[in-house]
Amino acid sequence: MHFIDDENSLDLLFGYATAAGRLKKQFDVLGLVVDKSHPLFVYLPCGVGGAPGGITLGLKLVFGDHAHCFFAEPTASPCMLIGLMTGLHDKISVQDFGLSNITDADGLAVGRPSGLVGKTLGALISGSYTVTDENLYCLLHTMVDQESIFLEPSAVAGLSGPGGLLTSSEGKSYLQRQGIVENMERATHLIWATGGGMVPESVMQVYYKKGSVSPAQWSY
Repeated sequence: MHFIDDENSLDLLFGYATAAGRLKKQFDVLGLVVDKSHPLFVYLPCGVGGAPGGITLGLKLVFGDHAHCFFAEPTASPCMLIGLMTGLHDKISVQDFGLSNITDADGLAVGRPSGLVGKTLGALISGSYTVTDENLYCLLHTMVDQESIFLEPSAVAGLSGPGGLLTSSEGKSYLQRQGIVENMERATHLIWATGGGMVPESVMQVYYKKGSVSPAQWSY
């Protein structure tokens, strides 16, 4: 019997990191190049931080500074963002800031981040942003309509990343600091969709319907 602590396990962190090598093979098949002229932007849903942290580690090892990794969290549960901004990591929680940690993005509903990820890999994370439940359902609905892909609320958190990067003052400032503004037309944006295949169809239809109506009309 071997216990894996998803907040402090190097085994788990390195396991997630292997995803980068698999992604490199997929890019090679597709003919996608990653270098300074062809930067890679990856948007990763974040709960406690183990999965996006390990993936970020792997991407940095494979693609170096040409990979830019952003963590996406629910507005009620931005534990990694708070941990990184305060420098307190697992010593602080979202509740300390009066946030509820209640969100329909259940896979990301974490109040206290992984200290291992924040302390060890914080410098590798390009940025963090938050998404409301309202936007998650709208993104879920749009993904079905546009791509016929059914994802759970947690899995679509990365979808708002490119828009925020390219239109917000913070995103534009990041691109300027990196010196890659002129290369953005050749950039690859990768949304890391964490799942949804195990959600019962009846439940997925409820999710889909929520994305088409005003939040005031939601029923639980």
